[in-house]
Amino acid sequence: MREVSLRCDRYLVNTRITPNQLTYLMTVFGVLAAPALLVPGIPGAVLGVLMVQLYLLLDCVDGEIARWKKQFSLGGVYLDRVGAYLTDAAVLVGFGLRAADPWGSGRIDWLWAFLGTLAALGAILIKAETDLVGVARHQGGLPPVKESASEPRSSGMALARRAAAALKFHRLVLGIEASLLILVLAIVDSVRGDLFFTRLGVAVLAGIALLQT
Repeated sequence: MREVSLRCDRYLVNTRITPNQLTYLMTVFGVLAAPALLVPGIPGAVLGVLMVQLYLLLDCVDGEIARWKKQFSLGGVYLDRVGAYLTDAAVLVGFGLRAADPWGSGRIDWLWAFLGTLAALGAILIKAETDLVGVARHQGGLPPVKESASEPRSSGMALARRAAAALKFHRLVLGIEASLLILVLAIVDSVRGDLFFTRLGVAVLAGIALLQT
């Protein structure tokens, strides 16, 4: 993606476009992943991946343009974090709505939409917890928290978290990884002719998000 973003930088660095404007556009593409995933079948999953990849491209470009133009601000950092929150949430909510099958011939099963929303809330809380701990320690003049300090005291929960971290399962609730998983599941479901694996994926991501919260 960096190779593509650097090519885009050539056309943008001498324009009046600001890094923050690119960050706003980045967020729009990320949020559009949710309605894209409502398109049934593989086309909707492909659209979802496309929206997230455009988000990722602009996430690279805005930082590179900021460095080229030396336009740094706390507001830019804030907007970037908000964009990341909204994109992760949009992908997971869209995934849940997709599993609910709103365009199917039967009734809408809102349980899957609820689980997708639950996964989205869990993903947001994971990011927020990390960010808020960092902010609190910075304001208190303390060094960044060590990973071991944030582990739960319960040995069972700590072991579960370490296992999930080692296997990188926790990354599946991030928008980029989740969108690719959704595409794979859509392909498998197209062979089966139902939404079994899509719904299984929603349940798994909800469980991962709750485990990591």
